[in-house]
Amino acid sequence: MPLRNGYVTAGTCQICDQPLPTGRARAACSDACRQALWRRRHQPTIHPTAAPPTGALRRPITVYECATRGTRQLGDQYCHDCNTFMHTIGTGGTCPHCTEPVAHTELTDLQ
Repeated sequence: MPLRNGYVTAGTCQICDQPLPTGRARAACSDACRQALWRRRHQPTIHPTAAPPTGALRRPITVYECATRGTRQLGDQYCHDCNTFMHTIGTGGTCPHCTEPVAHTELTDLQ
């Protein structure tokens, strides 16, 4: 907390680093800076999503699922048992524990 000596508040604005005005200002120098500070504190945390490297083909790292059988394949869009095309689940890979194809979005939804 900044020190006060009766007339002048010692300290700087947390947004623009300008000196704080006299009075009760403790963190922001103006209404605009106060609003920006409030938005910064109340901003939801955004988790980064995994994206394939630039220039890479997406099909080998895409998980597909058969609508009739429910089976999944990694990189192969055609179900040879049903002779139909599967729908896309998302980019992903194989699970290290069970070697089943799993999408990145399914892993981030668990957290």
